[in-house]
Amino acid sequence: MADDRTRPAAPARGEILVAADERAKLAALNRVKAAATFSLALCIIVFAVSTLYEVRCPWLGFVAAFAEAAAIGGIADWYAVVALFKRPLGLPIPHTAIIPANQDRIADNLGHFIEVNFLAPGPVREKLREVDFAALVADWLSEPRRAQGLSHFVARLVPQMVRAIGDSGLKDFASQRLNEQLEKVKIAPLAADLLSAFTEDRRHQRLFDEIIKALGKFLNDEQALAMMRDKIRDELPTLARYFRADAYLLKRIVNSAGELLSEVRDDRDHPMRHEFDRFVEGFIERLRDSPEYAERAEKLKRDLLARPELAGLVGEMWSSIGNFAEQDAKSANSLIRKHLALLFVDIGRQLAEDPQVRADMNQGFVVALASFVESQKSGVSAFIADQVKGWDLGQLTHLIEINIGRDLQYIRFNGMIIGGIAGLLLHTGSILFLGD
Repeated sequence: MADDRTRPAAPARGEILVAADERAKLAALNRVKAAATFSLALCIIVFAVSTLYEVRCPWLGFVAAFAEAAAIGGIADWYAVVALFKRPLGLPIPHTAIIPANQDRIADNLGHFIEVNFLAPGPVREKLREVDFAALVADWLSEPRRAQGLSHFVARLVPQMVRAIGDSGLKDFASQRLNEQLEKVKIAPLAADLLSAFTEDRRHQRLFDEIIKALGKFLNDEQALAMMRDKIRDELPTLARYFRADAYLLKRIVNSAGELLSEVRDDRDHPMRHEFDRFVEGFIERLRDSPEYAERAEKLKRDLLARPELAGLVGEMWSSIGNFAEQDAKSANSLIRKHLALLFVDIGRQLAEDPQVRADMNQGFVVALASFVESQKSGVSAFIADQVKGWDLGQLTHLIEINIGRDLQYIRFNGMIIGGIAGLLLHTGSILFLGD
């Protein structure tokens, strides 16, 4: 970063910054002024000497006529040039010091001229179309170092954005809109569609396999078998209990059930599996078409949405997001910064590779910037006019004279030459036609 002591100070109102090459321009202007003044003085001296010796040398009359007219032309053009910037010889002559006297009018006309001719919609849009804004953005984002810098900046703003959104009431609005949208969702058809997707390719048979495994574990559980034996003993006559028929029956039941489960587990085309398929398909159809199922599902949905835990879920979730963003922003290994940097680089790369997106993006820049210029151009015109009106008159005159005064001084040379030629022609004509 440059030292503030070496940085040029901003100009105050009414002050015009002078370019570094002003001294060279001023020196050149002074040289041309001196040459023009010397030429004018030389014409006057030549006129005086020629007039003095014209009697002895009649041909000096032509020289005197040339010098006289050249001196008159030089003086007239000197007056015209000086009258642009100041009052000649300090005299209050009307229509002199034209630029200082018309500073406000010049300022207003300059501002209006720039507004009409430089800030018109057509030229502005044409100039903006020459700039490939999308390519500039793509090149900028594709640089990892810049993308990381941008990610640091954005990551610092994320916690503030989250808090601002939460404080603005958008969180409550989002929660309300979410509930309204959930109210419109029909749960039963949705659940039917989800189950249909789940049962595609008989994936629901995996659930049936888990049921078989659970039943197998139940048949091998000692406590479960003891409970079953007690139930069987309670149903048997006393004589059967005396011969321990409950143990025999339980064993037969468990063995038969185990064999059945083994058959079902090993046979993917077992009738029980097909029966389970029909059961699931029938349940899905009833869930999709049955008014009773639909009413039950809607009641379950309303009860769920009415629970206070769900009402505060959005707030808790938003608070958690804010806490995470704040902690992550302070972390040296911020996940948000890392993913944002990768995202920006990828955006730059994809933007560089997609000409259609770049074209659309450039068109968007043109429309946005052209609209901005159109809405602000009157302000720009007023700003330019105010700045020119606030310039110091002496400094303004000095600045204009330095930049265009050298060319104006050549008018004095031209005036002397043209005047001298005109005087010479008039003198020659008077001799030829008037005999003077």
